[in-house]
Amino acid sequence: MNRRDAAELAGSVGVGAWTGFGVLAMVVVGGDGAPLWLDDSSLKWAVGHRPDVLVALARGVTATGTGVVPYLLAVLAGVVAGRTARSRLTAAALALACLTTGQALRYGVMELVHRARPPQADWATTYATHWAFPSGHTTTSALTAGLLMVALSLRAPRGGRSLAVTVGCWAVLVGASRVYLGVHWFTDVIGGWLFATGWLGICLCVMAHRLPGWFISSTTTGPPGDGTARTTDGTAARTAG
Repeated sequence: MNRRDAAELAGSVGVGAWTGFGVLAMVVVGGDGAPLWLDDSSLKWAVGHRPDVLVALARGVTATGTGVVPYLLAVLAGVVAGRTARSRLTAAALALACLTTGQALRYGVMELVHRARPPQADWATTYATHWAFPSGHTTTSALTAGLLMVALSLRAPRGGRSLAVTVGCWAVLVGASRVYLGVHWFTDVIGGWLFATGWLGICLCVMAHRLPGWFISSTTTGPPGDGTARTTDGTAARTAG
């Protein structure tokens, strides 16, 4: 896939996800933050199925969706994506910028929507602050997982598939743990996934348009004697000598 196609795909996915998020946010606001669809039933199920071992596991998983862990993983995504020391530093900085700006936007949306969390009597953890929509842990872990999955697809398109699936499952489990622990409605988590997908798509679209070709595409040597180096998107550059 060349740069233009990659940018268009990322942009389309981002706009589609944010459109879905916008619709969901309007429904939440229109209902004054009241539970929607599967919110009540998912919370009731969680409250009724909480053996100590699963609660402990859920608390452990949910703890990885905030704090320093996502930022370290974002840096790791940059290291994986880059091919040289310079490109790795650039990629790490861009990954951190994507994550931190996404966090800032999420906080703004949370303040605007002002949705209350589920009743505190149903919580199985004490770590829950701010408003509910969209879920912060869910958004953070989904953005981080997306960055890692893109990095793996760039540098290990075949061998990295199983690892990319593992990373994706981690993000899903973090979101699910928030509902299981009773601190978020199910639609808060859906909102977090949509928000993260939308912001990641927009960031990747901009990066694909703006980053130089040597960063996006790996370079392979052209036919012997033609003096060119060819990139995977079909462009050619004159080599030294």
